[in-house]
Amino acid sequence: MTQSPINQDAINKAVWAACDTFRGTVDPSIYKDFTLTMLFLKYISDVHQDKYDELKAEYGDVPELINEMMESQSFKIPAGNTFWDLYEARHEAGNGSRIDQALHAIEEANGTKLKNVFQDISFNTDKLGDEKQKNDILRHLLEDFGKDTLNLRPSRVGSLDVIGNAYEYLIKHFAAGSGKSAGEFYTPPEVSDLLSILLAPQEGDSICDPACGSGSLLMKCGQQIQKNFGGSKKYALYGQEAIGSTWSLAKMNMFLHGEDNHRIEWGDTIRNPKLQDQDGGLLHFDVVTANPPFSLDKWGHEDASNDHFGRFRRGIPPKTKGDYAFISHMIETLKPQSGRMGVVVPHGVLFRASSEGKIRKQLIDENLLDAVIGLPEKLFFGTGIPAAILIFKKHKDDSDVLFIDASREFKSGKNQNLLTTDNINKIVETYRNGQSVDKYAYLASLKEIQENDYNLNIPRYVDTFEEEEEIDLVAVRAERLALQTELAELETEMAGYLKELGYGA
Repeated sequence: MTQSPINQDAINKAVWAACDTFRGTVDPSIYKDFTLTMLFLKYISDVHQDKYDELKAEYGDVPELINEMMESQSFKIPAGNTFWDLYEARHEAGNGSRIDQALHAIEEANGTKLKNVFQDISFNTDKLGDEKQKNDILRHLLEDFGKDTLNLRPSRVGSLDVIGNAYEYLIKHFAAGSGKSAGEFYTPPEVSDLLSILLAPQEGDSICDPACGSGSLLMKCGQQIQKNFGGSKKYALYGQEAIGSTWSLAKMNMFLHGEDNHRIEWGDTIRNPKLQDQDGGLLHFDVVTANPPFSLDKWGHEDASNDHFGRFRRGIPPKTKGDYAFISHMIETLKPQSGRMGVVVPHGVLFRASSEGKIRKQLIDENLLDAVIGLPEKLFFGTGIPAAILIFKKHKDDSDVLFIDASREFKSGKNQNLLTTDNINKIVETYRNGQSVDKYAYLASLKEIQENDYNLNIPRYVDTFEEEEEIDLVAVRAERLALQTELAELETEMAGYLKELGYGA
């Protein structure tokens, strides 16, 4: 195979074009799993083949020796189960069952690393049509990924993160077309960037996202550490995801980005938190961040009063709105001194009364809330409503809360608004300075918040009202009279021209 130059845009377009095989036949919510899984299989197969060829060149064509040395590789692929084995057999019947068998064999060969990752993904499904149609679709998919553009060998790719980038590119485009369900697996990269910068993860930190979706927010936090600490990977990523297929995406996403030090659990974080210590208590982290589902109905209210982790000691959230269930869980997983947290919430969280008001009051009185940041509308896939970011800290030097109204500063898109680099930098700089900024930010004291009955609605604190310029009526009248005079002169002049041309009376 030729080693054509790497071009991220070309790779992104190639993996997106592979989806054409499914369009018009299968719903995107279904075929996204097939495409993303095939990208993962193609990548580990190319890595495997690259290493095999390297060892063969060094030690000669001695299959027994090379196979033995291949056992030490990050991913093990049993003989006959690589992407290229499937590709060679693509014209034969049974593509669906062959791909499923290969994935199962790879899962088994890699022990706990890939345990259950492919359990919710079956290529041998009637959702792809009858046997002939299914076989044709999967043949085309294999051929799309077999193109030279998608040669993902390390000897070609080098240290570039083109595979991880392509994976994120696919996820973003699936989210754009998935409507409301997009929020189940995707946080816009600009929001992930903002959260990761605000929380300033440090070398050695443990970082958790209890509603991690495809894992992009977690990885942005890891990338911040790499960026700020000379490429260091001294950190650990933790996550939990309730939806099985999305959990699989997160696991594959981690591996494709080279994030080996991670623990991503599958299960409902509120009903069944899986990130526990040896004694059965909740693990604690330096950084906790999430974009949980907005106002989740049926979040587990029926069992909350008996929660043996004590997460709802400040109050039990309402039955049909789980926002404070996630906030309460996240607060309880923060380390006592270093713990800091950023969570995306709908604006109702800032002011709704009843049980939510009691929880909010308790969190503020405990001096845990550090900042409230209002975001623009239409940032998130699947919803046009504006959201806010709440920043909490376990250890604060004062009892003030900074309110930032960033809702009016964004780049307009066709269907989605975007936060630009300048927008993000302004929010971050304002947060770090911790000072009021006219018509943009306000540093409120605890007393002021108490006087507002613990209502955190941003307009109560940040006055963005712009006074209209006073109209000078005398000047307007003078201008009007001058125009009338000018118009009269023009009418007289026009009448003269018409008379000369014979149109006058």
